[in-house]
Amino acid sequence: MFGWLGRTVVRHPWWTIVAWLVAAAVAVVLAPKLDTHSDQQDFLPTKYESVQAGKLADRAFPSGSQKVSNELMVVKRSDGQALSSTDQKKVGQIAQALQAKHIPGITAVATSAQTLSQNHRIQIVMVPLPANFSDQKLEKKNEDAIKKLRVAATQEFQGTGLHYGISGNVSSQIDNAESGNKTFALIGIATVVLIIALILIIFRAPIAALLPIFVVGLVLEASNAVSAIIGNAFDLKFDSSMEPLILIVLYGIGTDYILFLLFRYRERLRLGEDKKTAMIVTVERVGEAIASAAGAVIIAFLVLLLAKFKSFGALGPQLAIAVGVMLITALTLVPAVVSLLGRAVFWPSKSWKKEPKASVFTRLGNAVGRRPLVTAVASGVVLLALASVALGFKADYDFSAGQPQNTESAMALKDLRSSLPPGLTDPTQVYVQGNGQLDKQALEQFRQKINASGYGQAGQAELNPDKTVAKIPVILKLNPNSNEAIDLVKGPLRDTVHQNAPPGTKVLVGGTTAVFADINAVSSRDLSVILPVAIVLIAIILALLLRALVAPVYLVVAVLLGFTATLGASVALFQGAEGKEGLMFQMPIILYLFVLAIGTDYNILMIARLREEAREGHDPRRAAAVGIQHAGPTVAAAGVILAGSFAVLVLSPMSFLAQIGFGVAIGILLSAFVVSTFFVPAVTALIGHAAWWPGHADRAKKPGPPAAEPYELAGRPH
Repeated sequence: MFGWLGRTVVRHPWWTIVAWLVAAAVAVVLAPKLDTHSDQQDFLPTKYESVQAGKLADRAFPSGSQKVSNELMVVKRSDGQALSSTDQKKVGQIAQALQAKHIPGITAVATSAQTLSQNHRIQIVMVPLPANFSDQKLEKKNEDAIKKLRVAATQEFQGTGLHYGISGNVSSQIDNAESGNKTFALIGIATVVLIIALILIIFRAPIAALLPIFVVGLVLEASNAVSAIIGNAFDLKFDSSMEPLILIVLYGIGTDYILFLLFRYRERLRLGEDKKTAMIVTVERVGEAIASAAGAVIIAFLVLLLAKFKSFGALGPQLAIAVGVMLITALTLVPAVVSLLGRAVFWPSKSWKKEPKASVFTRLGNAVGRRPLVTAVASGVVLLALASVALGFKADYDFSAGQPQNTESAMALKDLRSSLPPGLTDPTQVYVQGNGQLDKQALEQFRQKINASGYGQAGQAELNPDKTVAKIPVILKLNPNSNEAIDLVKGPLRDTVHQNAPPGTKVLVGGTTAVFADINAVSSRDLSVILPVAIVLIAIILALLLRALVAPVYLVVAVLLGFTATLGASVALFQGAEGKEGLMFQMPIILYLFVLAIGTDYNILMIARLREEAREGHDPRRAAAVGIQHAGPTVAAAGVILAGSFAVLVLSPMSFLAQIGFGVAIGILLSAFVVSTFFVPAVTALIGHAAWWPGHADRAKKPGPPAAEPYELAGRPH
C-alpha cells in the first residue's frame, strides 16, 4: 500500500500539491466558527449535583443572579495600619460616589459592616457582575465595566491615604490577558526559532529547516477548519484554554513525521538512488511506521470520548483531527514537495553524501548490543524509581495560585485572604427547593445548622419570585479552590445540608468549589477508564504492525513506565522541590495525551527499524546495534524538538502551563532516550526471535553478515 502511495505521489507531485491545497481551501471556506467554552461546569455531565444546582438556579432565578462574579474592591490603609472609623466612613462614601456614577455594566457598588475584617485592616466593597462564561459579549461588557471602575476608583481614592485593588474572575482575566498574550506570542516565536535552529544543526540546510514551519502553518488552518466542521456536526464543546496545546502538538508531531521522512530520504540518497526512487522507497519503508504511530496517537486521543468530563472528551477529537490531517500531509504533500526539491532540500550542506563514521549512536548501539541485560536493567531502574514518586501525586484546583502574582487582582486577593475568610471570594451556594412556598422559619433554622457545623458562615437566604427556591451563600473558612475545601464540600458539607434539609425540600450544593468537587470525582473515573482502554488499543495497533504478540506486551509496559515516570518527575519538582500543594488536576490526562500517546511514536519507529534490521539477516543483538545507529538519530532529533517545543511553556508566568511544559518535555525525553533508545532495543535483543512470535516477522530476507563482527558498525553496505 505504501509503495503504491509513494509511487503515486512522486510520479504526480504537482497534482498532489494542488489537490491538497484545494481540499484545505474548501474546508476553510465551509467551516463555521470554532465553538469554545471556558466555564468548567459546561463540561460536567448533568447527573452531578453541582450541575443540577446550576440548572435549578437558572430556572429559579431567571434574572441571572445565580451566576454572579463577585468582584471585590479590597481597601486598606497605605501605611498598613488598621482602618479607623473615619477611614471606614470614607470607604462607604467612595462606594456611594462610584455607585452614583452609573458606570455602564456596574449595577451595584456596596459595602457594609460585615465586609470589615476583625482586625480592621481590610474593608471590602462588593461589585457583583452577571457571569456567563459562554457569553463572550457579556464577558467583554464586564471587562470594560471593571476597567472604567478602576479609573473612577483611582480618582476617588487619590489623597485619602487609602489603597485599593479589585480582585475577582473578571479583574483577574483582565490582568492576565496582556501577560498571557505576550507569553503565547513568545512561546510561538520561541517554538519556531527552536525548530529552525535544531534542524539547521542537524541538516545544515535552510530549506529542510523551514519546511516544517510552512507545512505546519498550512495544517493548522486546515485542521482547525475540519475541527469546526466536525464539532458543529456532533455538538462537541472545545475548551478555549487548550488552544495553545493544539499549536504545539502540531509543530511537535508534524516536525517528527517530517524528520522521519528526511532522515530516511537522506539515507537512500547516500546509497546512490535518484531523488524520485529515494522518496518512493522512503514512503514505502517509513510510511507504515508513520501511519502506525499516527494511528496509535489518534486512537489514544479518541479514547478521550469515553471521558465523562467533556473538556477532555472534546479535546481528544480536536487533537485526533489535527494529527489525522498531519498524517495525510506527511504522506502526500511533504513527499511531493521533497521529491521535486530532491537533493536541494539539503542545500548547501554536502554532509548528506557521506555516512558518519563512529557516531555517538554507533557507539551507543554497540554498547547496547554487547550488554543488553545491563542496559535493560539500568534503564528500567531509572523509570521505576521515577514512577514510584508518582504515588505522591495530589491534584490542585486553585487557578489563582497558578497565575502571575504581581498583578492588581492577585495582590488584592492576597491582602483579602490575610484578614478575611478566603471563601468570601467565591461563596458556595446551597439551594433549597420545596414543593410549594418555603417556610422562612424552617429556612432560618436550616441556615443556623449550617453555621453550627463550623464549616463556614451561611448568609441570609434569598428567595426566588414564587418563593419555592432559596439560595443560601456559605462563605467557607478555607480557600474555596483548595483540596481541603473541595474535600469539605464533597463530603462533610454536602452530608450536613442533605441530612438537615427542611422537611419536604430537596437541597443541592453548587458553586465553584462544588463544581471542582465533582470534577475531582469524574477525573478519577475518567483516568481509570481511559488508560486501560488506550493501552489495549495501542497494543492491538502494535500487534497488527509487528504481526506479533510478544513485542507489543513489553512495548506497552515501556509506555506505561514512561507515563508514570513522567508524572513522578513532575511530582518531584513541583510538589517536592517547589513545595506546591499539588499539580493542576488536568496533569495526568495531559501527560496521557502527550507522553503516552505521542511517546509511542518513538517506540514504533525504533521497533520497526529493529524488525527491518532483523529481516536484513542480523542476529537480535546486531539488529539492536544497527537499529540504534540508524533510528537513534531520528528519534533523538524528533524527541529534542518536540520536548523543546513544550519546554518553551516553562516561560509562561502561569503555573499550569509551566507544569505542562516541564512534564511533557521531560516525558518526551524519557520516551525518546531512556525508553526507545535503551530499554526497548535492549529487551528486544534479550528476548531475541521470540519477540516476534507467532508471526516471526523478523525472518531474514537474505544471509546475514559474518559472525566475526557482530556489533562493530562502520556503515551499511546497502
